[in-house]
Amino acid sequence: MGGTGSVTVPPMAKLSLDRILQSQGVGTRKWCRQLIADGEVKVGGTPVTDYRASFETDGLRFTLFDDEWVYREHLYIALNKPTDIECSRKPSHHPGVMTLLPEEFNWRDVQAIGRLDHDTTGLLLLTDDGAFNHAMSSPKRHVPKRYLATTAEQVTPALIDTLVSGVQLHDEPAPLHASECLKVSENQLEIVLEQGKYHQVKRMLAAAGNHCAALQRISIGGLTLDALGLDEGGWCYLSDEQLALL
Repeated sequence: MGGTGSVTVPPMAKLSLDRILQSQGVGTRKWCRQLIADGEVKVGGTPVTDYRASFETDGLRFTLFDDEWVYREHLYIALNKPTDIECSRKPSHHPGVMTLLPEEFNWRDVQAIGRLDHDTTGLLLLTDDGAFNHAMSSPKRHVPKRYLATTAEQVTPALIDTLVSGVQLHDEPAPLHASECLKVSENQLEIVLEQGKYHQVKRMLAAAGNHCAALQRISIGGLTLDALGLDEGGWCYLSDEQLALL
């Protein structure tokens, strides 16, 4: 468009149907073309048998084996991680987190953003967007993460003060401290961290003279596990509004 104050609107992305299916994790290009040729894919309720047919991806919905799919350029997922699940894609002692998710997420190379120990439960984010993963993982962003820790010994005012003031861990150059810490019950406390060091909550509690008996991550930024309403092992796609809370 021309003229003062005009706005140029970029054309919507159009992809061939086989590329669309492959990008969504359906399988290899060859397999996607076979599904299309077999009439297993419908767009707008109509079977499409030509893999070269192209469609605008924005808001695209299609059905595969009568299951509806929504095109997503990237996946942003929240999971309520159970205990005895490893975040690694190559787990060593327990099932991997990808066993809790649809098979197509493996094809899309979905990765956990950060790690939760196998015995730590709660809010875990996953994505196939490398730039988003890097940004969320960067220590420069200081994204606060809130944990509910169950302790072996009683939670005392002295313990809270120590965690907020900072504890020195043997492999850290400077003391690590909680940005917030409050007593929930006699043997539970909520602790907010921004650093994200290895086993940080457990090691801080040990350095402060207590022991972590159980640990759950209950929020990242302004996104809370309670608000998501996920059962243990459950997952959901994150909306733009929920992503903004991070």
